[in-house]
Formats: sequence, structure tokens, C-alpha cells
Amino acid sequence: MRASRKENRDSTSRDLLAAAGFSRLAEGSYHARLAGSSGVGIVLFTSPHCGTCRAWKQVLPQALAGLAAEFHEVDVSEATGVARYFGIFHLPTIYLYRDGRFHAELQCEARPETIRKVAQQLLAAPPQDEP
Repeated sequence: MRASRKENRDSTSRDLLAAAGFSRLAEGSYHARLAGSSGVGIVLFTSPHCGTCRAWKQVLPQALAGLAAEFHEVDVSEATGVARYFGIFHLPTIYLYRDGRFHAELQCEARPETIRKVAQQLLAAPPQDEP
């Protein structure tokens, strides 16, 4: 009889990233990948050991279904240059992009209805300056 063995996976495991609809943005690809995108994109700055980041990662696709076309994740422990560039000190940090350009930082409680409402308000307003 063959014993089954479960793999140890965390929130950064590639299969879980794909299942959640998030693509990874690395140090060298951040600006190029976003510049080539269209529609609304979400960038979630996260860390493998951030429980709040994992919670946001679960709720964002549901909350922004039909509103956001792309979901990206930046692991600040790997993409330290990007984190420094934007001055990321608190996790999670969530940025909204529209047609490849920074639009606003999303700050609200992690409830689907609140996230959607705040994102819609931010997208209806003029773009903010990139941090």
C-alpha cells in the first residue's frame, strides 16, 4: 500500500497563487508588466509570514470581481528594491492601477462590500500621484 504524502504549502506556493488568480511581480518586471496592462489592476504587496496579507489575498478577487481585470502580488522579502521605491513599510499595501498607471492606494477594512465601494470611489476620482 502506498502512503499518500501532502506537500507543505504556504501562501506563496505557485499553485495557490494561480488558483487565487494572482500573478507574481518580481524585481525586474514590476513596471514593465504593469505598463503593458489595460483595465484595472490590483497590486498586493505582501510577505510570506503576513497573516493579514493572506486574508486580503482571499477576499480581493471576490470583492473586485468584474471590476479588476488583473491581480498581482509582490513579495517584499524578494522584491526589496520595489518595496524601497514605493516606501512600503506596512503590509499589506494595495495599489490600484488603471491602464498600466498608478491610480490610488486602497485603504479600508477587509470586507468585500467595503473594498468594492472604496475601490469604485477611488476609480471615479482623478488619479493620485504615485507614492
